[in-house]
Amino acid sequence: MACIVKGAAGRGRARTALGVAACVAAALLTATPAAASAAAPAPACRSGQLAAGGAERVGANAVMVTVVNEGPGPCVLRGHPTVAVAGQGAPSRARSLTVVRQGPARPVQLEVGAAAQTRIGFVPVLGEADGYCASGAEPFAAPSMVIGVAGSGLQLAPDDGGNFALCGNAVRATAFRPAS
Repeated sequence: MACIVKGAAGRGRARTALGVAACVAAALLTATPAAASAAAPAPACRSGQLAAGGAERVGANAVMVTVVNEGPGPCVLRGHPTVAVAGQGAPSRARSLTVVRQGPARPVQLEVGAAAQTRIGFVPVLGEADGYCASGAEPFAAPSMVIGVAGSGLQLAPDDGGNFALCGNAVRATAFRPAS
């Protein structure tokens, strides 16, 4: 890259100094490969690139699900997850759930090792061991949940070792956002 700065004396000296500074900055930006790669957008996260980092209970009717980018490079995660509850060893007992999307989805840039989260809310089962649903629906309990993200299903269990117990066939899910 070539820069030509005209003028060298008197009042033009301030303009010349600014011109030289701008020329040097432009030369550094174009000569530094890292600057060019930092501006390039990361590709979308792919199946196998993300791992389940946990399902932390948040009150009686929600879990915070964390996914971690295990690499090999940075990626962008978009949107809301799909959700199903596992069938306690019997595929016929697995249940896909309707996801009611909460809030806008924005791209989340994930460097290798970085995490993103979504909050999954559900209508809880009321009562004790033989719980009931206020709506009259049949309660359902499962030891694990499958979160659909980036073209793969990540199976996870609640962090407290219990079951996911819910009423109905719908959950509320926030869009993924950077983990706090």
